[in-house]
Amino acid sequence: MVTVSTSTDSYHHGSLREALIEAGIASLEGADGKDVSLRALAREVGVSPTAVYRHFPDKQALMEALALEGLNRLGAAQLAAAEKAGGGPSGFAETGRAYVRFALAHPALFRLMFTQGDPISDHQASDPARELLTANTRMLAGDRKNAERLALQAWSIAHGIAMLMLDGRIPADDELIDVLLDTGSLFSVQGSNRDESP
Repeated sequence: MVTVSTSTDSYHHGSLREALIEAGIASLEGADGKDVSLRALAREVGVSPTAVYRHFPDKQALMEALALEGLNRLGAAQLAAAEKAGGGPSGFAETGRAYVRFALAHPALFRLMFTQGDPISDHQASDPARELLTANTRMLAGDRKNAERLALQAWSIAHGIAMLMLDGRIPADDELIDVLLDTGSLFSVQGSNRDESP
């Protein structure tokens, strides 16, 4: 078994990477995303810079790992919100609200998640938030074509609200999040004729 020993801790293989990601997210949030240094993380965790470079050969690799961890945490928050609401349309609405609330609670991490291109570069990795959105829209829309449209529509609305609130364009108000992400008003049928005004 590979271990990295320090004066205060002994990391087993794999746990150092997790500790570095935790420290990286804390640093990212504390610095508002402006600077996360591999050497500073090494000092924070109590290991040599060489030990850090074994897991993250450069800063970009660390940023991608932080973005992927952010997606995992977002997916977990959305799943918990959907389950608490009992699934179905109510659960779907709660996933959108959880998305916005996650962005407000973790602004630097949230911005990083969407500035790394696609952090899911490893095909064995997954994006729980995207998977949950896909499953919900397929359940609600019925057919694949409408499910894809609904998924893009729902994501665009939740992401737009999150960014408007993060940028101070609209108030970061909990009640406003509930109102803006009311699925009854967002996705109700506006009429059978596609040419009708919404």
